[in-house]
Amino acid sequence: MLITKIKVYQVALPLHEGSYKWSGGNSVEVFDSSVVEIQTDEGISGFGEICPLGPAYLPAYAAGARTGIAELAPHLIGCDPTQLAVINQTMDRAMRGHPYVKSALDMACWDILGKVSGQPAAVLLGGRFGEDFALYRAISQDTPEAMAKMVQVYRDQGYTKFQLKVGGNPDTDIQRIQAAAAGLQPGDVLVADANTGWTQHQAVRIADAVRHEDVYIEQPCFHYEECLAVRQHTDRPMVLDEVIDDVVQVLRGYHDRAMDVINLKISKVGGITKARQIRDLCVSLGIAMTIEDTWGGDIITAAIAHLAHSTPPELLFSSTDFNSYVTVSIAEGAPQRSHGRLAASKAPGLGIAPRFDVLGAAVLETR
Repeated sequence: MLITKIKVYQVALPLHEGSYKWSGGNSVEVFDSSVVEIQTDEGISGFGEICPLGPAYLPAYAAGARTGIAELAPHLIGCDPTQLAVINQTMDRAMRGHPYVKSALDMACWDILGKVSGQPAAVLLGGRFGEDFALYRAISQDTPEAMAKMVQVYRDQGYTKFQLKVGGNPDTDIQRIQAAAAGLQPGDVLVADANTGWTQHQAVRIADAVRHEDVYIEQPCFHYEECLAVRQHTDRPMVLDEVIDDVVQVLRGYHDRAMDVINLKISKVGGITKARQIRDLCVSLGIAMTIEDTWGGDIITAAIAHLAHSTPPELLFSSTDFNSYVTVSIAEGAPQRSHGRLAASKAPGLGIAPRFDVLGAAVLETR
């Protein structure tokens, strides 16, 4: 089997709630997502998606993803998409860094491998644990009262894990955490996600102020060393996200006892292949994970579901369903949340079929 053509589609994904706000005054109203289609000489096609959370979150942006894919695509024509290690080596040799550019291409190859083998991606990734898994709900940055209210709104939808977007004014963030924590019920999990928005001294002060609350502190500062210093000053459990971008960083964090949980984002590390390597390392080391991506629609949600569903439940801290946040569906067969939980498709590959009437004409084609 050989790759004969690679297409890229651009699609806008508006949000149900109008906007999504996080640290540093950042916000997004409409996500710019790119869908990749890889065609083969045997008539089997695979699909992937990449949707950066705007250019101010990670070293990634939507137009850069499409430009990078245009650069990589010629190197993949004539390759066997089922040979995933070879595919990834080819991409890494052709382009140093820029893991988010490679993610949708790798994802599409996993979709093809599943279709060729007649197996869902979750089976190929290690097997399906249980019938479904728990999701978290991100709560966009707002007033303390409004964010606390949203905890109840989402609990009524079946969620028990809530991620507060903090990383703003320290006094307001303390109030946000305390207001949300006051409404927690037994079994609820609360995470205060600063998205690198605090300085080290602010983070230490905030962690001290909420030391009696049942809350996880996530990615308080920009640099790993700052986060480690905060970790050493608090007994609140720590989640690391933005600084965990490869196997080496996981090993460093494990050695330093820098975190209790990591957020494993598929595109941040370069695709499903490398995310699986990190996932399996974390399982061996006993590190819990939230498995997700930067953002996305139905195709990314499907990929997240397969990786999460093939992760031992005791180490799957949480996952997410990005397609429930947006107003546009780009693929049939994508998993849909039910009472705050999600299940990966049992169909071969990712189990999705793109809606080409929504995607429109390709914006890039390489053959």
